[in-house]
Amino acid sequence: ITMASKAAAVLLLVYLSGSTFGIKLTGNGYTDILIAINPEVPEDPVLITQIEEMFKEASRHLLNATKKHLYFKEVAILVPPNWNKGNYSKAKTEVYDKANIIIDEPNKLHGDQPYTLQYGECGSEGRYIHLTPDFMLNDDVSKYYGPRGKVFVHEWAHLRWGVFDEYNEEKPFYLSGSIIEATRCTINITGKYIHKRDQRDCTTDPVTGLYTEDCVFYPDKQQTTSASIMYNQGLSVKEFCTKETHNTEAPNIQNRLCGNRGVEEVITSLSVDAGVAVVPTPPSILPTFTVVQCRQRVVCLVLDVSGSMAAGSRMLNLRQAATLFIQKIVEDQAYIGIVQFTATATIREPLTLIDGEASRDKLVGSLPLSAGGGTDICAGVKKGDAIILLTDGESSINCQKRVNESGATVHTITLGPKANIDVKELSDISGGKYHNAADGVDSNDLVDIFTSHTTSDGNLTKQTIQLESTGLNMIGWFNGSVSIDRTIGNKTSFLVIYERSPPDILVLSPFTRTYDTSHFKHDAPAKTLTLDIEGTAETGQWKYSLLNKESTAQSMSMTVTSRAVSDAIPPVMVKTHMSQQSSNGSKPMLVYAEVNQKGVPVILADVMATLKSDSGDQYQLQLLDNGAGADAFRNDGIYSSYFTELTTGKYSLKVKVHNNDGMARFSLRRHSGALYIPGYVVNGQVVMNPPKPPVSEDDLQADVGSFTRTVIGESFSVLLPPGVPPPNFPPNKITDLNAEIEEDKVLLTWTAPGEDMDQGTATAYEIRFSEDSDLLRSNFSTAHLVTYDLSPKKAGSPEKLSFTLFSIIKNGTTLFFAAKAEDKSFLKSETSNIIQVTKIVPKAPVPSPTDAPDTSGSGVNITAIVISVTTVTMVACLILQLIALNHSKASCVFD
Repeated sequence: ITMASKAAAVLLLVYLSGSTFGIKLTGNGYTDILIAINPEVPEDPVLITQIEEMFKEASRHLLNATKKHLYFKEVAILVPPNWNKGNYSKAKTEVYDKANIIIDEPNKLHGDQPYTLQYGECGSEGRYIHLTPDFMLNDDVSKYYGPRGKVFVHEWAHLRWGVFDEYNEEKPFYLSGSIIEATRCTINITGKYIHKRDQRDCTTDPVTGLYTEDCVFYPDKQQTTSASIMYNQGLSVKEFCTKETHNTEAPNIQNRLCGNRGVEEVITSLSVDAGVAVVPTPPSILPTFTVVQCRQRVVCLVLDVSGSMAAGSRMLNLRQAATLFIQKIVEDQAYIGIVQFTATATIREPLTLIDGEASRDKLVGSLPLSAGGGTDICAGVKKGDAIILLTDGESSINCQKRVNESGATVHTITLGPKANIDVKELSDISGGKYHNAADGVDSNDLVDIFTSHTTSDGNLTKQTIQLESTGLNMIGWFNGSVSIDRTIGNKTSFLVIYERSPPDILVLSPFTRTYDTSHFKHDAPAKTLTLDIEGTAETGQWKYSLLNKESTAQSMSMTVTSRAVSDAIPPVMVKTHMSQQSSNGSKPMLVYAEVNQKGVPVILADVMATLKSDSGDQYQLQLLDNGAGADAFRNDGIYSSYFTELTTGKYSLKVKVHNNDGMARFSLRRHSGALYIPGYVVNGQVVMNPPKPPVSEDDLQADVGSFTRTVIGESFSVLLPPGVPPPNFPPNKITDLNAEIEEDKVLLTWTAPGEDMDQGTATAYEIRFSEDSDLLRSNFSTAHLVTYDLSPKKAGSPEKLSFTLFSIIKNGTTLFFAAKAEDKSFLKSETSNIIQVTKIVPKAPVPSPTDAPDTSGSGVNITAIVISVTTVTMVACLILQLIALNHSKASCVFD
């Protein structure tokens, strides 16, 4: 194996595992689609055939759903490295972590339900579609969701266009005036309302005015309407809801998050495909397929040793991080090579198979020690097929075309404030990652970046997981703790890096062991001390202390890594990213962190993000999973926050997750996914499917236990237009407006937005109501204004507002409420979700023959106020007792 045939080159790390770099729309056809099969899935050639058949069917459905515009053109299927019976092509840039569709064994939360991981913003692309082998291979499983091709189009709409489900299992019915409707789109979907136990006609709950809980809407399998696939993909429907056919009243996620827009409207106005030119459809819309496999990871460390790298401790920091990568991060049976470059590139070590400690030690010994000479970044690129580039250089970049044509994956790392930001372009065009690192031991940035380049074949039990990464410049003691949870503990390592002289070290295990400096392996030239815990580390909180014995401050850092406790237990994992990799300041950015165990969300954790600019500014943000502000869904294991302090520069992202108080647990909340079809009406008869398999907290082992994780995301850049001050953003949209009745009062509740999105404190609220929900959406300022006395609280705080119902209204009256928040600059948020409230006066109960007659004159007319939360757009729809609205403006009195 030669370096030329396998290696990737440039700067710090050249990485031949590759990655896809996004789905492309070429003409009308989608290309660069990657579907990856998890290593846990047994090898089966029929699975490959079924994938191809699903895409062929889906391409026809997609063409119909998009009015003959779009279809699937090119698909790559990445099979696991442990499959050995087929004749698979060699993977180039395909890698599991970048797959758009994943086929994996079912997790405890979703079972065999197809679903899509979405982070929440309407119109934003999702992360991946999840399908199971049983769904793909077993018709007795897939039939409960519908034809595989149409199911895939449903999930594709989630993934590509950022739209949401039009059904709602938690709120299956709502009141439209005095009529009970099933939550669906379009309103023209026909069917029967039947008790699921005995197939009797549904009965109405006298308190809510809706059908009772055991009522189910069974749609006709053959429909006269053509929409919508996002409601029930198993019906004869073949299109998405349009602006004209969309049901704006339905209490579904599509309405709540997309401002009551229909799916087609989101696709054409908000999605990544908005505004694309339509070209004639080719004669054939059947996709082509390639089946590829990557058996071994090939990594090249390409190190910048130009003169500028001699500044400060850059070469030492580079050596420390590269040593950790070689010794602890790269898995056995991978290949590693080392390239250094100045104005030209030189191979220091050809590709070497990692097959034991001797091979790792040899590679560490080949790392360069000194720097000098000019910098030609593209000289390193010439040496490889895939690249992770670390440079502090300011030389120009002129090899973009060569990289694009080569198929190489370039992962770039810029070091220090003066590195050329154009290096990032090499990652952008090749599908690689970009990171920016600060100088110095206490930042620990280079260590974090190298640690993040773990194996990515889908087998989480083989990945090195970073638990702790922290550094300080100080005199005296440096103390901290890290938790080893029950999902990890093998190959646990403590790494201490120091600036000048080795500190005294004390590490205390939870129960039995004390480790001091004598237990650490000291590499004096590299200025590192390493402690490897034998066997499986004790579960619980580990404490560590470092003592700087010098009289002046020096920088020190602590990094703790571990691996899964066994092949049978997937570890708790954390991933983080920004909503954008570059910004011009026109809109706020969002920070996301996903915490889960093999797809099952972990909630109630403490999640903190640190964003650091290359100018030294640092921002701390608490990420929340509360379903408000930046966070779309409560308790889905995705923690979010807005980042609004946008100034020109390069930024790094680091997230720490803790559960030291033991409060974190698994969640039952599912992601967006295809509807499990309860049954159909066929020729007037209800054909029922078996109940959907339930999920309980007992199945999910609700107690996660104490854990610690530290991860980094890709770096990002902000470039504001010249002379333009930093942007000023309005408060975020309220998305969780709710209402309930307490005796004679209506209580509105919501989560407070901030002065700038979800940061700070807003100045005021504007609350309005109407009998017409469309008025609130389209002309909010003309609806009836509610007067109140309420000062906004800090962002993220619960808000509540109560008011008295001052008169009686007729039975069946429905009102809609909405709200906006305002900041001190008089900037207003978008309109909130809409809440609907209806007054129901049930009929008098009919006494049974054994009941004594009621002679008191009371208890005949029972007045009930019913609240139906209809997630439309920042409005609260309440059925109140009030005088008929005869005035152009009306107000409610609050106390």
